[in-house]
Amino acid sequence: MRKRASGSRLSRRLERQSKRNLFLSIVGILITFFLAVKFGIPLLVNFSLFISGSNNSNLPAKRSTASFLPSPILISQFTATNSARIYVPGTSSPEIDIEIYHDGRLIDKIQSDKNGAFSFEITLNSGANQIKVKAKKDMDESDYSNILTINYNNNPPKLDVNSPSDGQSFPKHQEIITVSGNTDENVRVTVNGFWAIINENNNFSYELKLSEGENIVKIEAIDQSGNKTMKELKITRSQ
Repeated sequence: MRKRASGSRLSRRLERQSKRNLFLSIVGILITFFLAVKFGIPLLVNFSLFISGSNNSNLPAKRSTASFLPSPILISQFTATNSARIYVPGTSSPEIDIEIYHDGRLIDKIQSDKNGAFSFEITLNSGANQIKVKAKKDMDESDYSNILTINYNNNPPKLDVNSPSDGQSFPKHQEIITVSGNTDENVRVTVNGFWAIINENNNFSYELKLSEGENIVKIEAIDQSGNKTMKELKITRSQ
């Protein structure tokens, strides 16, 4: 009897253990499934994208159809002139189209030579003129070049001489006189080839040493465009 009771208890214990193991197995499967859904699928997607990206990186990259064109350079020779037509040189890429703009308006198109050099003639308007260019090839174009601002003026500058007056005589003891007068803004004045002093009101003066007898005084005003006005005086100093 004792042996049979002992066998029954062992059977019940094994049965309970089997149910417990089955329950834990089911719980483990459910947890594994949850983790696979939550983390496994995104991980697989990212992994597949990584593999795909690695494979694509071995493929040759598509070449861009656009190419870089450097901006041309205009060579500035002056900022003012008294000539209505001037030549403007520049450099760019070799054998390429150059568009010319005058005061913001396209006026002409030329081509650079095999060394990239180019030049063009342009008719200036009175006053300030802005000149720039850009390079073009097929569908590509460069930025604008540097801008040249050139002032065109062909009017001679003002030159008023206040002292001395033409034909004036000076005593023998007066060896030095002051040549003075007035001119325009941004004008240089010379007296017998030497620079006169000009103040903020455009008044000029120069201390001139006289020789005995007749003296020729040449006064010249020159503006930035190269226009000139000259006056010549004859004065005497007693001998």
